[in-house]
Amino acid sequence: MNEFFDSLVLWLQTAWANLSDQFYVNFIKANRWTFLWEGFCVTLKITVLAAIFGIIIGIIVGMVTFTHKKTGKLKFLNVLFQIYLTVVRGTPVLVQLLIIYFVVFASVDVDKVLVAVIAFSINSGAYVAEIVRGGIQSVKEGQFEAGRSLGFSYIKTMWYIIIPQAVRNIIPMLLNEFITLLKETSICGYIALNDLTRGAYIIQSRTFSPFMPLIAIALIYLVMVLLLTLLVKYIERRLTKNAR
Repeated sequence: MNEFFDSLVLWLQTAWANLSDQFYVNFIKANRWTFLWEGFCVTLKITVLAAIFGIIIGIIVGMVTFTHKKTGKLKFLNVLFQIYLTVVRGTPVLVQLLIIYFVVFASVDVDKVLVAVIAFSINSGAYVAEIVRGGIQSVKEGQFEAGRSLGFSYIKTMWYIIIPQAVRNIIPMLLNEFITLLKETSICGYIALNDLTRGAYIIQSRTFSPFMPLIAIALIYLVMVLLLTLLVKYIERRLTKNAR
């Protein structure tokens, strides 16, 4: 029995020493941790900007499609936006990113971060549009009638009565879309953009050790997602409490 425990202790000490050495080589030596930090900043920048522009696109598209369905107006814009929604939601975001970088901007010297922001904004906007449209539809029909009975035009009814109620319904879903967007940005390395995932690849190419860099970015993504998930749950509780 003593021999077993001695072997176990020796194995744990050896494993810990190997992990310590790997940690030093991959992150401490030559300040290689900076690749992850710089990649994290790029990933966060792309995610935040794409989320902002995606929400703007989604609100416009969602409002137009809902307005056409309810009033029959804006037919031409509705057709264009339906094509946009079909194409974007029916093709992988990676393919969209590659098309925008290698086809649309093939002959232009453009910042890769800008390309990524454009690609993810367009992709996210299509999903946000459905969230916005669903949020507006979740408002009871009587609210429209109440607004019109007060003498409000369609635009004023939407702005002062419908949209404030819809926003409360869609905030948790928008935050979930932000989480999805954060994880999707991990494909930016396909256009040689030094995001968080590519930072791990750079370290791996210099240390020939895939374990530590990949585990590190997995943990970073996991922590960010968990924090955002907690934020979503907190906001949902507050909205439910206020609704009472």
